[in-house]
Amino acid sequence: MTAPALPASDAHESAAGSGRGSGPSPRHELRAVHALVHRDLLRMASQPVHTGLMLLQPVLYLFVLGGGLAALIPNSSLGVGYQTYLFPGMLMMTVQAPAIIVGVRLITDRQSGYLRELLMAPVGRPTLLLGSCAGGTLVSTVQGAVLLGLAGAVGLPYDPLLLALLLAAMILASFTVTALALLLAVSIDRPEIFHMLLGLVMMPLLFLSGGFFPLHNLPGWAHALAAVNPLAYGVDVLRRCIALRVPDAATAAGIEWYGRQPPLLLEGGLLAVAGALALLWAAHRFGRPE
Repeated sequence: MTAPALPASDAHESAAGSGRGSGPSPRHELRAVHALVHRDLLRMASQPVHTGLMLLQPVLYLFVLGGGLAALIPNSSLGVGYQTYLFPGMLMMTVQAPAIIVGVRLITDRQSGYLRELLMAPVGRPTLLLGSCAGGTLVSTVQGAVLLGLAGAVGLPYDPLLLALLLAAMILASFTVTALALLLAVSIDRPEIFHMLLGLVMMPLLFLSGGFFPLHNLPGWAHALAAVNPLAYGVDVLRRCIALRVPDAATAAGIEWYGRQPPLLLEGGLLAVAGALALLWAAHRFGRPE
């Protein structure tokens, strides 16, 4: 797939503006972001098998693992059936996989020379990173929305407001994970190291997110790790959004600070701040000439 390019007239205008000492215009910046988002959507549409395989794992976990353990775990211990409890964790698993791929793609684009061609566009480097983050966030959310269609199969109602809340929470979680993946990617120049770090970090983060079992069942040292785990905040926000519309689906508390659960808006705000800081730091590192 060729690099997104601006029309010749826009490139000429940008070059003329550069000659006058001005930077890229906001219109060029927005067009670059749009081109990168469009590229990611085209890639997703042209690879249905790859997209389906990424969705297969959380679906298998939800119905095979969830269905098997549902017979062993009484509802009284969770407040809901195990598949209902597992659903927010599987939504989080669905959005984090394509979000992380954005970081892998940045490293491979750098190695293949595609990134160097992209940097020739008459826009700032941070804008290119913002476009990658926006594209990754959108693709992750779209895939999460597909799994959201299975809400009825795990006992949740197709309440429009509930679905809207879960969609908003997935956008927030997708943005944060994508920004963190980009921050890691701009600091690493070899995809092998990136994959190795993901293998070492992602599975523990998933198990410490509260997506598979309640966090209060973990030992004390694990509570401290869960309190700084962005995936745990994402799962907790998703689960508490369900509890807002389906009180019967309220489950055991997730993240706790000194024995008390933080407000939902505070958890969402922390996720947004973590994503914004990660993206700003990644843009700072990416903006330095190579």
